[in-house]
Amino acid sequence: MQQIFEGSKLIGVNTEIGLKLLLTLAFLVALWLLRRVANASVREVLRGRYNERIWFLAGQGINLFAAVLLILGLLAIWFDNPNRLATAVGLVTAGVAFALQKVITALAGYFVILRANIFSVGDRITMGGVRGDVIELGFIHTTIMEMGQPPSIQDTTSPSWVKSRQFTGRIVTVTNETIF
Repeated sequence: MQQIFEGSKLIGVNTEIGLKLLLTLAFLVALWLLRRVANASVREVLRGRYNERIWFLAGQGINLFAAVLLILGLLAIWFDNPNRLATAVGLVTAGVAFALQKVITALAGYFVILRANIFSVGDRITMGGVRGDVIELGFIHTTIMEMGQPPSIQDTTSPSWVKSRQFTGRIVTVTNETIF
């Protein structure tokens, strides 16, 4: 391995960084395979029993587990010195707190929706001024099949070509932060 990177001055790649890059690539491939095996196992266990909520929660659980494992694995590979890790975490946290306020709020809204069981896929809701059926619940946004006009727009003077509970055909995404 050392002979491959010996004398390589390409963008500062030395033997140690080259080894970490190879470990990172191997870790990503192993994590991808682990996710595929977990999805196949869930599919095998739940075969014949169709329950949309269980399928949804199993998929979300696998994705969250893979994300946590990805972060922990990359930290273990790249940060062997705790001082460098503390500096990097401090800088990243400051950047995240400033730049991703809305994303973090939307992610918190997602966990509130799941934990409090506010609604799930298939429920009819009004969220962010949009009334309709939930067709997808994601980490950042909720996808709604819109129906009729929202109550805030409806009145007797404005004619609507879609009456009451008929679907308009529009698929609307609403950020999860609107539940707050």
